[in-house]
Amino acid sequence: MTGTDVRLDADHVDLRDWTVRRPGSAEEAAVRLPHDAMITEPRSSGASGRSDTGWFPGGRYTYRTRWYADPAYRGRDVQLRFDGIQGESVVTVNGHRVGTVRSGYTEFGFRIDSVLNWDDENEIAVDVDNSAQPAGRWYPGSGLYRSVSLRIRSRVRLEDDGVGVRTTLHGAAAVVEVRTKVVNDSDRPVHVRTVLHSEAGAVAQAVAGDDGIAHLHVPVVRLWSAEDPFRYQLVTTVEHDGAVVDTRRELVGLRTVHVDARHGLRINKQKVNLRGACIHHDNGILGAATHRAAEFRRIRILKENGFNAVRSAHHPMSRHLLDACDELGMYVMDELADYWIQAKSTHDFAHRFLDTWREDADRMIEKDRNRPSVVIYSIGNEIPETAHPDGVALTHEITAYVKAADPDRPVTVALNIFLNVLSSMNRSPYAGASDAPEGARHDKQGPGSTEANRLVNQIGRMMDVVSRLPIADRATRDAFAEVDIAGYNYGLARYKHDVKAYPDRVIVGSETLPGDIARAWDLVTAYPSVIGDFIWVGWEYLGESGVGVWAPGRRTGLVKPYPYLIAGPGLIDLTGQPDFSLRLGQVAWGTHLGPAIGVRPLDQAGQPVARVAWRSTDAVESWAWRGCAGRKAEIEVYSADDEVELFVNGRSAGRRRAGRRHRYTARFTTIYAAGELVAAGYRGGREVSRTVLRSAGDDLEVRLTADRARLRADGDDLAFVEVEIVDGAGTVEMLADDDIELRVEGPAELVGYGSARPDPTRPFADPTQRAYRGRALAALRSTGRTGSVHVTATSHLHGVSHLTLDAR
Repeated sequence: MTGTDVRLDADHVDLRDWTVRRPGSAEEAAVRLPHDAMITEPRSSGASGRSDTGWFPGGRYTYRTRWYADPAYRGRDVQLRFDGIQGESVVTVNGHRVGTVRSGYTEFGFRIDSVLNWDDENEIAVDVDNSAQPAGRWYPGSGLYRSVSLRIRSRVRLEDDGVGVRTTLHGAAAVVEVRTKVVNDSDRPVHVRTVLHSEAGAVAQAVAGDDGIAHLHVPVVRLWSAEDPFRYQLVTTVEHDGAVVDTRRELVGLRTVHVDARHGLRINKQKVNLRGACIHHDNGILGAATHRAAEFRRIRILKENGFNAVRSAHHPMSRHLLDACDELGMYVMDELADYWIQAKSTHDFAHRFLDTWREDADRMIEKDRNRPSVVIYSIGNEIPETAHPDGVALTHEITAYVKAADPDRPVTVALNIFLNVLSSMNRSPYAGASDAPEGARHDKQGPGSTEANRLVNQIGRMMDVVSRLPIADRATRDAFAEVDIAGYNYGLARYKHDVKAYPDRVIVGSETLPGDIARAWDLVTAYPSVIGDFIWVGWEYLGESGVGVWAPGRRTGLVKPYPYLIAGPGLIDLTGQPDFSLRLGQVAWGTHLGPAIGVRPLDQAGQPVARVAWRSTDAVESWAWRGCAGRKAEIEVYSADDEVELFVNGRSAGRRRAGRRHRYTARFTTIYAAGELVAAGYRGGREVSRTVLRSAGDDLEVRLTADRARLRADGDDLAFVEVEIVDGAGTVEMLADDDIELRVEGPAELVGYGSARPDPTRPFADPTQRAYRGRALAALRSTGRTGSVHVTATSHLHGVSHLTLDAR
């Protein structure tokens, strides 16, 4: 058995080393957290979760770890803390049941000092049952996929998440109110002191009063924003009987949030428009495992590509992801739940929502309260019961509860106007998603999410027509009146009407189709009360297989059969590469200089393709299509310029209008010839911009590129390695895909390897993967030792490539 040795001087210890065993197996496999057990299960067309889970099955698992508690801990509180477990779980310590974990996204903690062996080894066991699928509308993962830790606390101490910060601005100065909650079972008082530090030293300090509140006066404050994510260090100490018994250090960003229909969203009294990305929780080739380095990479890539906000869809974010948003500068809409009372999946937990939502809201708010990145709470996504009086009453109750706990952040609820119309007519597609008898539900997938998506896909632009009808207003207005911000899912057609009909309503596009990204941004910039837009979806995800994939054939259906894995609408693909559909948004935002050129796949030229609503194009940003000479090339160019002219090897293929009045889009048809494709942008008849794509040469090879040269030898850090088939100039060839085997030697291990292929057949644990459109991605994890990490890539067609990283 593996274990963790707890040191006396540590008050927070990560429990990373565990074993996992499946029922019927005598073998216990060693794993390091975070660990997603589902990603290693065999996919099949018979998986009970079907397309929702990406054709992965659920399962049952027993995790165990052992550790020694120093006898010096006697008399202190020892808490075992779980940041989240996917599956219904029972936790035991030394055979004693200490509690259950019932939510994959809510933190739970249990006091265990009363059942510890102080002179012997201790065993922690977690029995996880995640066999009933689908339990959600996307790939969930299984097991201990987030962090597990021990917290050793003095009996007189600050409560967990017991420090709350509020900021008030007074010109260049700020007053920081610090509220502290102390656990003190003694009859003697405590003294709480807070000190705020910048890089230059202490800038303010104060002693808390009897009410636990201290006020820090900062004469010249540096405020946190997405553009300048500066944070101070707040140090809070608790003194008892003349000794310091607890110290809490945390990084805090000082900023204010205000929202109203006249001024929109203001951060630090400055107007901000949200360029938002909806994201699910999985990390692609790593499954649902919440690796800190992966979360930082995701936020970094999203920010580099022009996003300034993310929406957690549809559950509270992990602490690692919030750390990334705080540190790198990204606004956050954190979301409580995807369902309330009406189920959306066969095995979700809507039946207990009324009993659990307060505790879930408490945990989300405690986690988010001091996060400068979190600027909006969403209390639910596409909640059909809000079309009825009982649902409106529950909207009021949840909003009031959240605002009482955290009055500084506005609250929204995200409603799909079209689905609310159906619900108001008692025709909700979610009705019956979990109404079968419990014993009969394991082999039956209710209508739920799949049916709702199918309706939206089939009706398409009819959503615009329906959303403008009076019945659409009646089905949403009462719930919207209960929140600070009205969240519109696929409701752009209502904006112009509602900003006039409801002059005090603040609107956010909580979900928008990728093809509407430019249209949505025009409305954001036109109306102050429309504060931003969140695209579905910013980052590609597992599950809901194929809903955003254009597949060969005339009618393939919205949900794709096995082996389709990814959803398909991601503006950033599964490997972190920008999809061409993202360029439309960047052009509209003004963050992409020059025209963006996309070419529809030439290996499929002339073949029918089934389109879906959740993808606006299948074009690829490349002119490297070997073997396709003479084929008809369909080309899309996105540009903010007035006109665009296209050149193939110096010859004009036409000139088209573009710019805002033409949805920033110009389309061309030409004949493919290897060489150079150029788009020139014109304003007032003069060329002002130019973009070039080139085909690849014949000197193709495998190239390995890591996102870092050094890997921290802490047993936790990740390095991501891009695997590409390129020519001597670095141009990636679209049609030279080959099997590429990776071998990793030294103090790192391969923990994930795959491509953006929508229908892969090999598991992400396989060291041999086939490139897709010339690319794949690998993730290496530190083993905790120092030394050189050597990566060798072997391609049957394109030779051998090497990469060396330094682990220390």
